[in-house]
Amino acid sequence: MEETKKKAENEAEEIDIIDGDAEAKSEEKQCEGTGEECCKDQECCKEPGNEGKAEECCCEGNDECCKEGGQEEAGEEGAKEDNAAKDPNDPKDQKIAELTDRLMRQMAEFENFRKRTEREKAQMFDAGLRSAIEKILPVADNFERGFNGVSEEQLSDPFVQGMDKVFKQLKSVFEALDIKEIEAVGKEFDPNLHNAIMHEDNPDVGENIITEEFQKGYTCHDTVLRHSMVKVAN
Repeated sequence: MEETKKKAENEAEEIDIIDGDAEAKSEEKQCEGTGEECCKDQECCKEPGNEGKAEECCCEGNDECCKEGGQEEAGEEGAKEDNAAKDPNDPKDQKIAELTDRLMRQMAEFENFRKRTEREKAQMFDAGLRSAIEKILPVADNFERGFNGVSEEQLSDPFVQGMDKVFKQLKSVFEALDIKEIEAVGKEFDPNLHNAIMHEDNPDVGENIITEEFQKGYTCHDTVLRHSMVKVAN
């Protein structure tokens, strides 16, 4: 009986030794994967604040398991990725360059479209303003003609004074819209601003000088709305 018991104990010890060798080989195999798997039982990883950071805290201490196959494989993969990134014929890099170029072109086209649209809107506004003012200019002309026929005695008439206030209000609106009268009498004739409908010989003034204005001209934002009708000295 004693011999049988000793024999059983020896067999149990052999099994324990075999199991221990198997566990050691398993741990070594795990070390080839990542540092965290083989380092998580180290004392440094059990300290407060290092839980879940086995690979960081042990590999910073140059743990041997962190220097094994896992890191070597990571280094090889990184080298392969660097070589792939440097390959100018990589389809992925070519596609990225193509899409980037298309994006930049579309952004430039959109910026040009935005500027062109703003310019067209401003031009449409100016055209609409000129069209409206051109229809109001005859009203201003009639005010001018009416006041030219008023005598000195009639200036104190309440009706004349009321019309004068309305005309001044119309002029203030013109000023707010940057509508200005074109200077004519005493100025040199300018075909861009004046329309000569008569000529006269007048030795008292210089040649090509405007001596009389028949209809006022106006500009809006430095653009001629209507040319002045004038008489010019030869």
